[in-house]
Amino acid sequence: MKNILGVIRWVVGLLFIFSGLIKANDPLGLSYKMQEFFEVWNMPFFDDYTLALSVLMIAFEIIAGVAVIVGYRMKLVSWLLLLLILFFTFLTAYALFSGKIKTCGSFGDCIPLTVQTSFIKDLILLVLILILFYYRNRMKTFVSPKASIAVLLAATVFSFGIQWYVLVHLPVLDCLPYKKGNNISEKMKVPAGAVPDSSVITFVYQKQGKEVEFTADKFPADFNDTAYTFLKRYDKVVREGNAEPPIKDFVLNTPDGIDSTQEILATPGYMLLLFVKDEWNGAGYMEQLELIRIRANEKRIPLHLVTNNKQLAEKFKIGRREKASRPDKALLCDGVAIKTAARVNPTIYLLQHGTVTGKWSGADFDETVKILEKLN
Repeated sequence: MKNILGVIRWVVGLLFIFSGLIKANDPLGLSYKMQEFFEVWNMPFFDDYTLALSVLMIAFEIIAGVAVIVGYRMKLVSWLLLLLILFFTFLTAYALFSGKIKTCGSFGDCIPLTVQTSFIKDLILLVLILILFYYRNRMKTFVSPKASIAVLLAATVFSFGIQWYVLVHLPVLDCLPYKKGNNISEKMKVPAGAVPDSSVITFVYQKQGKEVEFTADKFPADFNDTAYTFLKRYDKVVREGNAEPPIKDFVLNTPDGIDSTQEILATPGYMLLLFVKDEWNGAGYMEQLELIRIRANEKRIPLHLVTNNKQLAEKFKIGRREKASRPDKALLCDGVAIKTAARVNPTIYLLQHGTVTGKWSGADFDETVKILEKLN
C-alpha cells in the first residue's frame, strides 16, 4: 500500500503542478474565465477581483502539488486538496450539465479541453485525492522538515514570480490565435474539415392553450390549422460542431463607423498596431513609443491605434499633426477581442501583410525599437 500511495502522491502532485504552470503562463486567461462564470451567475461585482483570485488559485495549485509530493503536513494538505478538487469538480459539473459554459480552462488555452473531458479528469482526481485523504495519517515526508519548507518557499516564490513576469510582459508560451507567425485573416476563416452544427427545424404551436413543439419531420397526426396556432419556428442544435474560426470577433472600425478590417490586414508590407484597452496607462512608455514612431516613420511603416475607447480614438483622430507620438489611424475594436489579442495593456504588434511577426508589451517597447532598426 505504501508504494501505491507514493505513486498516487506523485500523480496528483504532478497534475496539480502541471495544471498550475499552464495557467500561470496566462493568469489573465483564468481571470476572464472566472468573469464568465460570474456573469452566468449574475455576480458581476466580483469582476474586479478575478485577477487576484486567479493569481492566488494558480499559486495554491502549484504549491499544493509540491507539498503533496514532498509529503509536507499531509493532514492539512489533504484537506486543502480535497476542498480544491471538490470546488473544481463543482465548476466542471455545472459547466457540463448547465450547458452555459463551453470550456472550463483547466489547462488554459494551451491545452483546450472539452467540458466533458475536464469533468472526467476532475472525477479521477477526486477519487485519487479521497484515497490520499483516507490514508493521510500514514503518509510521511520524503525529505527533512527544513528541506520541505525550503522547497515550498522556492515553489511559492516561483509561482508568484512567473505570474508577475507574464502580467508585466506577455505569456512566455503564446497559445492564442494571435500568436507570432499566425495570419490574422486566415485565422478568421473556418478551418478546413471543420464539422458544422447539426440542427433540425423546430416548430412551436399552441393547442388548447398549451405550447406544443415538434420537428419538421414529426408533425402530430391530428395536425390542422384549426386546432393548432402557429407561434414560432427555430433551428434546434442536436449536435454541436466545431465550425468556428479561431478568431471571430476581430473587427476594426474607424471612429466614423467604417469597417477597415480587411483594408488593414490586406495592406502589403509592415504595419504596427498599438492595442490600448479602456484607458491609456502607458505614461511610462511615451519615450519608447516616440522612438517607435520615429523608426516607423523612417521605414515608412504605418502605426495605428486599436482601442475600445471611442473618446481615446477621437483624440487620436487627427493623426500626427498635433502630437508626434500619435499613430496614423485610430481604430475601434471590441474590448473582448482586445483582451484576447493583447494580454498586457498596452501591447504593440508588428504585422507583415496581416501576419504577426512580433508582439511586445509596453515594458518591452525598447525591443520593438531594436527590431524596427533592423528592418529594411
